[in-house]
Amino acid sequence: MKSFPMFLRTTGRCVVIVGGGEQAAQKTRLLLKTDAELVLIAPELESELQDIVASGRASHRTDLSVELFETAAMAFVGTGCPGLDAAVHGLAKAARCPVNVVDQPDLCDMTTPAIVDRDPIVVAIGSEGTSPVLTRDIKTRLEQMLPQNLGGLAALAGGLRRSVEQSVPRAKRRAFWAWVFKGSPRAIWSQGKEREAARAIKRAIAAAGAPHGSDKGQISLVGAGPGAKDLLTLRAVERLQEADVIFYDRLVDQEILELARRDAERVFVGKHVGANAWPQDKINRVIVAEALKGRRVVRLKSGDPGIFGRATEELDAARDAGISTEMVPGVTAACAAGAALGRSLTEREVANTLVIATGTGCAKDPEPDATRLSGPGTTTALYMAVRQAGRLAAIWMGQGLPPESLVMVAVDVSKPSARYLETTISALERTLQQHKISGCAVLLVTWPNRAAPSAMNAFDGFPAAIPAE
Repeated sequence: MKSFPMFLRTTGRCVVIVGGGEQAAQKTRLLLKTDAELVLIAPELESELQDIVASGRASHRTDLSVELFETAAMAFVGTGCPGLDAAVHGLAKAARCPVNVVDQPDLCDMTTPAIVDRDPIVVAIGSEGTSPVLTRDIKTRLEQMLPQNLGGLAALAGGLRRSVEQSVPRAKRRAFWAWVFKGSPRAIWSQGKEREAARAIKRAIAAAGAPHGSDKGQISLVGAGPGAKDLLTLRAVERLQEADVIFYDRLVDQEILELARRDAERVFVGKHVGANAWPQDKINRVIVAEALKGRRVVRLKSGDPGIFGRATEELDAARDAGISTEMVPGVTAACAAGAALGRSLTEREVANTLVIATGTGCAKDPEPDATRLSGPGTTTALYMAVRQAGRLAAIWMGQGLPPESLVMVAVDVSKPSARYLETTISALERTLQQHKISGCAVLLVTWPNRAAPSAMNAFDGFPAAIPAE
């Protein structure tokens, strides 16, 4: 290493920032995260810095001298003038104050890292100035890995440390803290259930140690979104990277599974039409069984787990076993299709109601009434409806939807194999056959208000759509 990473205490100390423009403002934004006394030195300050001074968070001076740097913890120089920057650097060095001069590495005793802030947990990433783009990428990955509320757990632990020392025998403390930070308290805390986690920790302190044999795992039903891994939520990525075992569906892309811990067990429980090798009751049993071993289980479902994902059955099975559960929402295919096509699924004076329905139901109801809520002023997004397209189109036309009304067919939404086709309601079945579309597709049908422009105009402006032949 050419630079030694360390943390400097800022409590009760001042930090000098020389400059009144954007360069100084960038450093000031960074230092505002600390409790340091900020001293801004410049003849004039831009409006953002003026507001900071007016708030009392920093003071403003116009004079420069060696004495200003003698009591400073560190100094940052960014006047925008290389010559003046070098002169200020000389003053700081005369006072033996560590200094950073913006965009002049040779004049820097220290560099500012990329920071992941989960106060009091702080992660700093640096490359000694060689690869700022790489450090930002690492920062992004760490932001995804570490829950936003993680610092609160660390702060709680710090506040309870004396109680632990008084109540938990020394020989049990390591196991106790491992349970707090690696066991169910952290998992529950990460779900946003801070009070529940805090109560569990305090009960364990009162009982003189972490519970033995009673620490059940947890089950997270996680939405994998429509396919593209960068459409996952940060919470979904966090759960994948915390999971001990992942049960995933056939529509979950392998790139998404690569975000999981390398040592996490992956179990395919996908279902194919006519070949349900994994019936629902079996899935319920295995995810509960793994959680009862104390493992963190992720049930990874394409799209959103709460939309045609049979989430209720899996949640009920977990709750019946006394297992902590949560649902992590995902981007559902209809929303992803609308975004890919550059259109809103609702539009004032055209369609103010969005209906999400399925064209294929369960064994007891294989042909659900998917069009019963359709009508003027609605957009209907149909899932699992390709095989029923002819029947559904006939029903719509029978209800009064004009045969020339447009339908958007979104296939493999957000994936590299994505296709977006435009056809009419009367030609829908024929178009699907011509393009050999038989699987994962969403049908978007807008039935405009009677007073609105025609259905043809409701779909104008789809640059990604390919007109059907």
